[in-house]
Formats: sequence, C-alpha cells, structure tokens
Amino acid sequence: MGELIAVQRSGVHLDLNAEVGQYLTFIVASERLAVPIEVVKEIIELPAITRVPMTPEAIRGVINLRGSVVPVIDLGARLVRRPIAPTRRSCIVLVEVQAGEDGQVLGMLVDEVKNILEIEREDIKPPPSFGATIRTDFIAAMGRVDEIFVIILDVDQLLSIQELAALRALSAEPVAARVEDGAA
Repeated sequence: MGELIAVQRSGVHLDLNAEVGQYLTFIVASERLAVPIEVVKEIIELPAITRVPMTPEAIRGVINLRGSVVPVIDLGARLVRRPIAPTRRSCIVLVEVQAGEDGQVLGMLVDEVKNILEIEREDIKPPPSFGATIRTDFIAAMGRVDEIFVIILDVDQLLSIQELAALRALSAEPVAARVEDGAA
C-alpha cells in the first residue's frame, strides 16, 4: 500500500484563548463533538477499510489514501466502547496528531460530520472533572453554542500514538501467552 503518512508539524497549537476559534463538529454515538479546524486535513467518504489482525477494536484498520497507509480509529469504540455501525452518512475525518517531532495523519471514523462552528473565547469552558461519558483526558474544553455544549476533543490525547501502540500490545498479549503454552 505504501508508507504511513507522516507530516512535519506546522506549529499548529490548539489555541483555546483566541478571540474566535473554528471547530469541525461531528456526531459519534449521539454525542456532538468537535476538533479545532487546524488539525483537520481532509474529510473523505467511507472507503474500504482493511482490518489489521490482532489490533484492538478501536483500531478499525487502515485505508489506502493516494498510495499511503493511513490508520483509522473507530471513535465509537475509542470513546464510548461501542463500535460505529457505518451508514451512508459515516465518513473519515483525517487529522494530524503529534508523534514526537513530526505529526502523523490518522483517520477518525465518525457517524456523521455536521458543520464548522465559530466559538468565541468566552464560550469556551474547561472540561468537566466528572460526569462525562468520555474519558476526561480526551476532552480539551467545552464549547457553548447557543444553549448546548459541544465537547471539544484533545486530538493528541485521543489519538496518542503511544497509547494506541500500548493498546495493540495489550490486545496481542493473550494470543502470545497461548502460543507459548502451545494452546493456540
């Protein structure tokens, strides 16, 4: 398929203190979520996803994007432990995450992309320390739009290359133990 897409970090830092920020909003398991538009590289229709053996449920597989291999994370499985059942509205949001000095492009499988919102600084609130249906370390902030809140995700935490590699190692552990015991 080709090389994994790696890109130089362009110095994009999530500035939740800007006067107005733009956020791509999407739906996962009936939750309205958002990411800063600066980390979004592209939105694509749902292509064929190749499952990679011995990976956790949250790692849906890989896609071929113009000759490059791009890992796809199922945000339903990652956030609420319920994989997304793809529909005609499902798509992949390609984002850039921090991977050491460079950035790594990953795909996020979402139920539906909604729109781009502008949220003013005074409408950005710190994440809750309790009560969220999503791990609090995945939440960068809460954005108030009219009378509802949108969960703004911390993409570098949510799609941490190190944590995803650890998940993969954990999911392979029982199989490796069975092979050593001769039970596989």
